[in-house]
Amino acid sequence: MESKKILITTNGFYPDISPRSFRATELAKELVRQGHHVTVLTHPRPGCADFCAQNGIVFKDLGMITWPTIQIKGSGVVRLFWRVLARFSSLLLEYPFIQIMPLMKKALKGESGYDMLISVAVPYPIHWGVAAVRTHKNPIAKIWVADCGDPYMGQENDTFKPPFYFGWLEKKFCRKAEYITVPTAASIRGYYPEFHNKIRVIPQGFKFDDIQKSKEPLPKDKIVFGYGGMFIPGRRDPSEFLTYLNSLDASVRFEFHVYTTTPHLVEPFVAASHGRIQLKPIVDRPTLLEAMSKMHFVVNFENVGSTQTPSKLIDFAILEKPILSIKFGALNTQIVDEFFAGNYQNALTIENVDQYKIENVARAFLSLKS
Repeated sequence: MESKKILITTNGFYPDISPRSFRATELAKELVRQGHHVTVLTHPRPGCADFCAQNGIVFKDLGMITWPTIQIKGSGVVRLFWRVLARFSSLLLEYPFIQIMPLMKKALKGESGYDMLISVAVPYPIHWGVAAVRTHKNPIAKIWVADCGDPYMGQENDTFKPPFYFGWLEKKFCRKAEYITVPTAASIRGYYPEFHNKIRVIPQGFKFDDIQKSKEPLPKDKIVFGYGGMFIPGRRDPSEFLTYLNSLDASVRFEFHVYTTTPHLVEPFVAASHGRIQLKPIVDRPTLLEAMSKMHFVVNFENVGSTQTPSKLIDFAILEKPILSIKFGALNTQIVDEFFAGNYQNALTIENVDQYKIENVARAFLSLKS
């Protein structure tokens, strides 16, 4: 294939630990491996420029988000005030990520001559910023691919729906982009029907060979299992599962290792577990997967609906570990007991694992034609 000049714009990139960071980072590395010229436009962060240089990626500075994050502080009514302010600033104004729009407008000034522009969201101001700049006179690239992790207006896993006026920005970027890429076919329903003809399904991708699996034998004196990711109250909610674990007799020996950015949803259960539920520090993806390779099985907490699919399921498939899938409000304790007994007949199955190989994902992007 003829070498292409590709620009990737993204909020998340190495060394950030997030699904969208992994998306942009793995794709950029693989496109270079396949012989293409890749430029990444993102925020500067420690180690990012050096990482790009080591992997043959051209780094360009998007600029920093300087608007301060609202800190939740104090206690009682004061803490509630700051929580409400932070929540509704994000919901109503997309604060502070809305600052990406002017940053993108400035950073893309003068950029042109690319064969492909891939913008990676979330946050969605990445797409909104590109849409504000891209015109017929200045298309920046022959084709623009707006890559979406979760839907925005059609999302199902937040307590509140986005305000109607953000629908205007969503329709604007959907009109301007030649393609909209989503990770699963079920995600398509989260977008306006008039743009479904532009949508292509390209799943999250990883370099399978990069994963180091432990060769240590599994523990025989206890059951060890784990979860890595965020929780969402009332949706991707661990409370029912943790309550059941704490109800088990002390003679049931297990360790549930939890790696999460939302530890406050687990902390109330830790003391009563007597060491059986363990909160772990956040680690990078390779370290997390190596740790999970030492476990008997892994846990998935399901989203509400079908438009948003956790990317961690791909990691679990790579590890070839049985997956115990938990749905909030419908905990099946019989299946949990089966897993404790080493019976995995009701484990969640991940089909067609090869589609998640980054080599195939990169080829899918490159197959998109102007």
